[in-house]
Amino acid sequence: MDEIWEKAVETALEGQADCVSARSITLDGAKFESLEHLSIANVGVSSLENFPRLRNLRRLILSDNRIAGGLEFLVEAELECLRDLDLSNNRIQSIEELAPLAKLKLVSLDLYECPVTRIRDYRASVFGLIRTLRYLDKMDVEENERLESD
Repeated sequence: MDEIWEKAVETALEGQADCVSARSITLDGAKFESLEHLSIANVGVSSLENFPRLRNLRRLILSDNRIAGGLEFLVEAELECLRDLDLSNNRIQSIEELAPLAKLKLVSLDLYECPVTRIRDYRASVFGLIRTLRYLDKMDVEENERLESD
């Protein structure tokens, strides 16, 4: 893992005893094989390169970072169980940058405050691109708010 990922993971695990003296944390391997939820928000991540293989990860929060593409690295990480991805307030500019996400089985995607949301017909384009998607920016295709139970 590079320095930015180490910082991100340390921040994500902040307050847990294991993190106090850790200089680096490896998320792939047996120790984290059952990890289902990971939040790495607001820590300055700009690249998803070398994203760890977390095959049971269901929810990933990467909001408030500097991600501007490279979403193919999430596909390469074989995140087969990923259903909920929060990329809000990042630097994603185009629908084309989102294309790799079509290979995942996402149910919910949050791109709130990303430049891509200002593109004409943005919502229809994203729902058309990612066929498994039920919620975009916490709303369904008919713009009904996502219920907490979903």
